[in-house]
Amino acid sequence: MSTQAFGAFFDVESAPVKGPELARTKASAVPTAVELEEYTTGGQYNGPVAPIHETESQYTFSARDTPGTGTQTPARLNNPSGTMPPGQHDVSYIVPTFNDPPMNKWRVLACCLVYFTNGMNDAAPGALIPYMEKHYHVGYAIVSLIFVSQAIGFIGAAFFNDALKSKIGQAKTLIFSELIKVLAFTLIAITPPYPVVVVAFFLLGWAMAINLALINVFLANLAGSTTILGLSQGMYGVGGTIGPFIATTLVSHGSIWSRFYLITLAFSTVGAAVAGITFHGIESEPGQSLHAALERTASQQRAANPPKRTLLVQALRDRVTPFGALFTFAYQGAEVAISGWVISFLIAERGGDPAKVGYATAGFWGGITLGRFTLAPLSAKYDQKRFIHALGLAAIAFQLLVWLVPNVIGDSVAVAMVGFVLGPIAPCSVAYFVRLLPRGLHTTAIGFISSAGSSGGAAAPFLTGLVAQAKGTWVLHPICIGLFVLMGTCWYCLPTVEKRSE
Repeated sequence: MSTQAFGAFFDVESAPVKGPELARTKASAVPTAVELEEYTTGGQYNGPVAPIHETESQYTFSARDTPGTGTQTPARLNNPSGTMPPGQHDVSYIVPTFNDPPMNKWRVLACCLVYFTNGMNDAAPGALIPYMEKHYHVGYAIVSLIFVSQAIGFIGAAFFNDALKSKIGQAKTLIFSELIKVLAFTLIAITPPYPVVVVAFFLLGWAMAINLALINVFLANLAGSTTILGLSQGMYGVGGTIGPFIATTLVSHGSIWSRFYLITLAFSTVGAAVAGITFHGIESEPGQSLHAALERTASQQRAANPPKRTLLVQALRDRVTPFGALFTFAYQGAEVAISGWVISFLIAERGGDPAKVGYATAGFWGGITLGRFTLAPLSAKYDQKRFIHALGLAAIAFQLLVWLVPNVIGDSVAVAMVGFVLGPIAPCSVAYFVRLLPRGLHTTAIGFISSAGSSGGAAAPFLTGLVAQAKGTWVLHPICIGLFVLMGTCWYCLPTVEKRSE
């Protein structure tokens, strides 16, 4: 068959040769140590590279950006189809998509189910706290211990995420995390003494830290990650909307508060099965084989030559990790504080009916859900740094309305609007962090960042409970506004990654 005939079926393009290393023959499917440094994930091949005219002074390098570290630098992210600045390798790279491998769409669905259950769990305490206080005869400060114990579980898991995944694999790790949630929900559902409830929330924090680290890294490494993360985390908002609605309905009709957790128990049981089926064998699939091979080779190298610093220490030395952690601490702290205490505020300060204002939490999470489904996909079209700053300013404005407008209906609407502008921040920030972090630190760094978020989700509502015990529940608002300011400061301190055209 002639060359022209072949040309009808294929587009043949030539890529520039960057040096003699490209001419090597590969004797094994597993890359060598040198090859490991020449691959990167998280983008797509855009054809032959064209030179760009930028000076070396336009780039800021650290130790991880130099040849031999195998990292994905901001320069590479800003110029996916251009040559790299002096001293760096230029490589083509492959990224899995929603449909390739075909099982990925079912994995995304499994992630959505995990997010949905986590959302129900995180949102329900806001509606249930008044009933827990009455059942156990405790005050604001004592009932806030459930937030603290959940955060301790999150933080504890951060030190073991990468080791657990490396030892038993992604599928078994996800199953393990869901089974821990099953145990915790079972303990709560039987209405045990309050100390057991606190322990159960510790287990929930541990489990969610594991599954969030894994599924966030998986989703963030898919093509169109911002949109996929927005839709997947939107299911967290759906769970957060449905959770307090169901909880309020149950308790207002005479059911004991703990029976709500039979529902989350059922979803977690299904989640464990779905995660096991969909993620089984992910490391050996053609669409995932390169990424898995890179991780295996990196693990082998670490085993043969133990690093002087642990992965967590390495992650913390990258400024994206501490600033990302503090940003997420403030974001989730404000989110959980509003969800947990706005009902108490509406009852104590606005004279609201507990059977009715309980639905305000559902409105807050409904706003988060709508924001993630609508605003998160739009963020890919704009400068993400400015986009997140604008959302933070809007959150401050609506929070002020909740604080200053003495009207239950007006406050409920403003709370929903706070949720709407906060909604896209979580998926957009995770996608942004993954693009900045070295691939080898993804699981560890994102796990630590998620744990910091959970500690914020404990510290802020716990602080609110302590101060509210003495001053009143109105303190929720200045605390949240302070956290929004902290978010903006941390976001400003992160490196800038310009929007890619793909």
